[in-house]
Amino acid sequence: MNSQHGNKQKYESQNPIQRALIARFQAEMVSLVRRCDPGTIIDVGCGEGYTLACLREAGIGAKFEGIDLSQEAIDEARRRLGSEVLLHVEDARDLAARGCQYDLVVMTEVLEHIAPPGPVLEMLNSLTSRYVLLSVPWEPYFRGLKFLRGKNLRAWGNDPEHVNHWGRKAFRRFVEEKFQIIASPGVFPWTMVLAKKR
Repeated sequence: MNSQHGNKQKYESQNPIQRALIARFQAEMVSLVRRCDPGTIIDVGCGEGYTLACLREAGIGAKFEGIDLSQEAIDEARRRLGSEVLLHVEDARDLAARGCQYDLVVMTEVLEHIAPPGPVLEMLNSLTSRYVLLSVPWEPYFRGLKFLRGKNLRAWGNDPEHVNHWGRKAFRRFVEEKFQIIASPGVFPWTMVLAKKR
């Protein structure tokens, strides 16, 4: 299953439990974004624009931008968000290399796909002027839930695209290598962290 199909399945699911989990995730995310009061936000790995749409619908008054490596995902995000949000196919490393900076850099459900993840923290540190908001699956619970739902049974519920697997404490330690953690609410089955540039 490609990630675009996976995002659509996740965010547009009719399963009441999954819908409740996503709603709680989004509510926590909005609360943390309000806490930082950013003027500019970039969603790195924005996919089809679900996160940016959520923030905009919540009335977050910031200038939004989203980037992704997939043209197909960006096309879908443009359909969802219209022309008011700047969306483009680009590698975040190129933006950081050009000296672009944003008050808040959002990267949700991306780091588990990138190996090694350490250089990504360096890039995020360059890309933000103030805050980062990150989320990853909370292991081993995330894969356990997948297994119980009959997903990826041969891999004991592990998504074949996930190359990093963090528990909550391990992910916090990883983020603290570069940033000061401000908040890390429990949003089962994910770990979410709002952190500040040192």
